[in-house]
Amino acid sequence: MTESISAAPTAGPASARKRKDATRAGVSAFVGTTLEWFDFYIYGSAAALVFGDVFFSGAPSAVGTLAAFGTFWVGFLARPLGGLIFGHFGDRYGRKSALVITLAMMGVSTVAIGLLPSYATIGVLAPILLVVLRMVQGVAVGGEWGGAVLIATEYAPPGKRLLYGAFAQQGSPVGNLLATLAFLGVAQLPDDDFTSWGWRLPFLASALLMFVGLFIRLQLAETPDMTRLLEQNRKKALPAKVVLTKYRTLVALGTCAAVAGVALTYVKSTFVLSWATEGDNPLFDRSTFLTILAVALAVQVIGQPFGAVIAQRMNLRRAVYWMLLPELVAIPVMFVLVQTGSLWWAMIGMAVATLPHAMYYAILAGILASVFPTEVRYTGISLSYQLCATVFSGTAPFFCQLLLATTGSVWSVVALAMGYVVLTLTAIVPLLRRMGENATNH
Repeated sequence: MTESISAAPTAGPASARKRKDATRAGVSAFVGTTLEWFDFYIYGSAAALVFGDVFFSGAPSAVGTLAAFGTFWVGFLARPLGGLIFGHFGDRYGRKSALVITLAMMGVSTVAIGLLPSYATIGVLAPILLVVLRMVQGVAVGGEWGGAVLIATEYAPPGKRLLYGAFAQQGSPVGNLLATLAFLGVAQLPDDDFTSWGWRLPFLASALLMFVGLFIRLQLAETPDMTRLLEQNRKKALPAKVVLTKYRTLVALGTCAAVAGVALTYVKSTFVLSWATEGDNPLFDRSTFLTILAVALAVQVIGQPFGAVIAQRMNLRRAVYWMLLPELVAIPVMFVLVQTGSLWWAMIGMAVATLPHAMYYAILAGILASVFPTEVRYTGISLSYQLCATVFSGTAPFFCQLLLATTGSVWSVVALAMGYVVLTLTAIVPLLRRMGENATNH
């Protein structure tokens, strides 16, 4: 339905202002999440490429990689805590303040990782401090995502929540792409330089990005939905208690519905990066496979928004099936093509396997934001997404590596990845019923 502005001339400037505010909120959500996800993703690249040597140098190579993936998971373990803390803060006092704090926390912890001495310098204290700083990153991003989604969706025009939620979701692939390009750049250094200091440069660059992000965040106004909630004094004393007692089924469904959109990213960008470049006979050198990842991420950046466009134009359940079912074919094809050792076939395989779950990821935020009421929305969507991150996403590289090590076959990893897709399809249908699956204008 389109609104007529000619029938009410005085509504024209107000409507234009609302559209401008909504666009500004969407762009702000995109820029902020891009910076946050850049910080979070560079850790994954470093864990796959160098952390085993730098912080677990006393262990065999395979064990060091497994340990590095274990610290990678720590960030995901902390994310539900961040969702609870900042969900409570954001549901009671506003979205904007929570987002400023999370961005500052992420920037400081990321720079500190870049300055952290190695195991060879300070011994066991190095991996201990790495774990602590990774936990701070996890708390920060755990609070960030829900707030950024709500900044975008609560400013959205009527019927456009899925579309505006995609602004916040776009920060993930762009941040991942920037992180991959950053490591692709430093990977050109000689191995000794890369291991000793080159890997630190993307982490230190986060200081500048943090100040840019804070400047953008501080220009935001509170969302209309939250402003009305504060004016009407409808705040909940303990939003988490309300969510976990009244909406726990929605949280469980939301957690499982997020799996394909989130966990598959870490199978590809973290595990496959390690699998393809490590071992006695690696399929690719480090720089080549980072280039392959960068191309796949560029495809995601371009293709992901079309998921929201498709969802706006057709039955939502049908759109979800069109996005996720092809992944059941694309995942095994991706592994087969990477195993060829051919740059071009691997690039095609990674790109094709990226598109389906990326388009689904574009609409995930809008779906979750539509099923929780305003007064507990920050807490509800944060818990759903971050529990998924802890249980499925953060464990994905670890369990992929464990399956490969114990079975000796990458097909066990393929089966795990396909299981993620099936679980998502099982959970998303009840959520679509909740938000009104037959609506064509979401």
